[in-house]
Amino acid sequence: MAKQSIFGRISTLMKANINALLDSAEDPQKMLDQLVRDYTNSIADAESAIAETIGNLRLLERDHQEDVQAAAEWGNKALAASRKADELRKAGNTTDADKFDNLAKIALQRQISEENEARAIAPTIATQNEVVDKLKEGLNGMKQKLEQLRSKRSELLARAKTAEAQNKVHDAVKSIDVLDPTSELGRFEDKVRRQEALAAGKQELAASSLDAQFNALEDVGELTEVEARLAALKSGTPVQAAIEN
Repeated sequence: MAKQSIFGRISTLMKANINALLDSAEDPQKMLDQLVRDYTNSIADAESAIAETIGNLRLLERDHQEDVQAAAEWGNKALAASRKADELRKAGNTTDADKFDNLAKIALQRQISEENEARAIAPTIATQNEVVDKLKEGLNGMKQKLEQLRSKRSELLARAKTAEAQNKVHDAVKSIDVLDPTSELGRFEDKVRRQEALAAGKQELAASSLDAQFNALEDVGELTEVEARLAALKSGTPVQAAIEN
């Protein structure tokens, strides 16, 4: 179960799409930090599990080798007992010959037993070798992913620092713009122009009022002349004479 669990974790982490995870993360840097921790811890767990699996595999291989070696030794013992029985039988000692033949049979039975054990464990060893190979491959893949994550993290941190520096420069330039003496000068110039326009307006208004006064004087003069001519008419004095007078 432990091997299946660690193998499942390796498969899950190997299939993880780092770019997709970063795109969906509210804080990519925190996501990367967490992923680095997850991968680091998982790699440590995987190395421990794989080491244990390899250790168990080597024990199985050792047991298999011992079974094969024991089978060979019992085969040699059976052969030796059989030869001894043949020698005794040729010498006419059938009783001892039968004893050695029985020993040969016992040795052959032990040989068959060891061979069966060796044969039974062989598929397990083959399967375990495949598992170990896959675990090693997955572990190497996780280590590559971890390097990719660390590279991404370094890139992201560098970009963040660059963006921060750019923002500081932008804010500094913006603050300079606010205190820019040329912009103050522009505002002062605009104020002077408004004052000049006001003065010009007052002058124009004053000029218009003076013209109106002179026009009023001309109107008064005309009324005076009318009154004089009316008086002349009433007195019987000719208009021409009134004009001359």
